[in-house]
Amino acid sequence: MQSGFLCYNGKFIGSSEPILTADNRSFRYGDGCFETMRVYQGKVLLADLHFERLMASMHLLHFDVPQHFTKAYFIRLITELCVRNGNERLARVRLTVFRSDGGLYDPVNNLPNFIIQSWELNRQVLELNATGLVLDIFPDVRKTSDKYSSIKSNNCLPYVMAAMYAKQHRINEAVLLNPCGRVADTTIANLFIVQGRQIITPPLSEGGVCGVMRKHLLRMELPFTVSENPVTVADLENAEEIFLTNAVTGVRWVSSFRDSSYGNATAVILHELIHEGL
Repeated sequence: MQSGFLCYNGKFIGSSEPILTADNRSFRYGDGCFETMRVYQGKVLLADLHFERLMASMHLLHFDVPQHFTKAYFIRLITELCVRNGNERLARVRLTVFRSDGGLYDPVNNLPNFIIQSWELNRQVLELNATGLVLDIFPDVRKTSDKYSSIKSNNCLPYVMAAMYAKQHRINEAVLLNPCGRVADTTIANLFIVQGRQIITPPLSEGGVCGVMRKHLLRMELPFTVSENPVTVADLENAEEIFLTNAVTGVRWVSSFRDSSYGNATAVILHELIHEGL
């Protein structure tokens, strides 16, 4: 059980306090979305991109977003929560938004509720992984490619099952494919491949989550050409490098996928450039 505090609808309470009912729509239907952020030395990293995505997701899910739901409002709450929990130097923060109780599939109203939680992070997260990750395909699910597939949804069942598959098969990450059999994303990250000076990641139309670190990398000025193109399983097998990105761990390089092995020269450069920028 987590000790310390959480923030529920702007109020700070003990993290062990019961706050949800059996009618909670996130519990019942996965009705909502979330952001996972890194706080470093009291600062929410890539805050603009996180709250840009949060607002876009809430509007796409037809929430009636209150006027006070601003970036400044949430950053103030996150910062205070991390101070109360003593992890403002380096923390993982999750902001979960869900629709108000009531209704069956059709809600009674569209007002959002939220919970903010924070956990201390190991400083190793600031470093590039020393040992490359091992990847394989999760064969049991095809991730849909629609207008909602890019949201970090509270309905995470495909990723839960993919993570269980990875643990059972002693691999680090499982790749989720879309209905066409191409790469969508992985259990907790977006995927990039490297061919020469070309860095390629699947477009969001392929079914992957709109990752904040992914968007940051696409917007950066880099000594590489970065593009969005569909990625097949054969592309993974023939790539020179594969790396994964998310907002908490940054860049992590992959050492093997099935019978293919990879280096990490590009990942080393990107790790340094990203951390300099942050």
